[in-house]
Amino acid sequence: MVDIYDSHEQGEVVKKWLQENGSAIVMGLVIAFGGLFGFKQWQSWQDTNRQQASYEYEVMGELLAANQLDAAMANFQTLRDEHKKSPYASMAALQMARARMEVNQADLAIGLYEYVVENGYPKAMKVVARERLARVLLDQGQAEQALEILNGAEDVSGFEARYAEVRGDILFSQGRIDEAIVAYQESLDALEEGAGDRGKLVMKLESMGATVNES
Repeated sequence: MVDIYDSHEQGEVVKKWLQENGSAIVMGLVIAFGGLFGFKQWQSWQDTNRQQASYEYEVMGELLAANQLDAAMANFQTLRDEHKKSPYASMAALQMARARMEVNQADLAIGLYEYVVENGYPKAMKVVARERLARVLLDQGQAEQALEILNGAEDVSGFEARYAEVRGDILFSQGRIDEAIVAYQESLDALEEGAGDRGKLVMKLESMGATVNES
C-alpha cells in the first residue's frame, strides 16, 4: 500500500527527518565546502610555487650566461631545497652541471648529475642525467663505473640511440672492440632520420673496420 501524505504531513515528515539527520547534513556541507576551499587554496599554492620555481630557474640561467657561477648557486640551492619535486630543480641541476664541466669542475658536475639520477622529476630527467653522468665518468677514466650507471637505467625509451653510443664509447675504451661495434650499430639503427650525428657513428664504425649497415 502506498502512503499518501497531504502537505502538512509531508512537512512533518521532512521536519522529523531533518531533526534526525540535520547535524549530519550540516557536517557534510561543512566538509564539502571546506574541502572545496582547501582545494582552491592548494591550487593557488601550487600556482605560486610553480611561479617561484620558474623565477629562480630563469634568474639562475641569466647568471650562468653572465658567467656568475657562484651567484647562480644561490638560486639553484633555493630550487633544490624548496622546489625539489619541481621539474625546474632537475633542469637547474643539469644546467649547473654543464656549467661546472665548462670550468673543469668535473667532481662537482658528477655530484649534480647524481642528484638528478636520484631525485629527477619527471622520470625522463633521470634518464638524461644518467647518460650525461656516464659520459663524464668515462672522461674521468672511470669506464666501469660509467657502464654500471648506464646499466642501472630501467627504461630508456626515446634515448636508445644515445645510450647505445655511450655504451659503445665505454666498451671501445676497454678494448672490447666487437662489443663496441655492436653498440654503435644499435645506436645507428635506433637513430631517427634527421636526428643525431649519423656521420659520427659511421666514422666510429669504419675506424674499427666494421661494415656499416645503414638500413
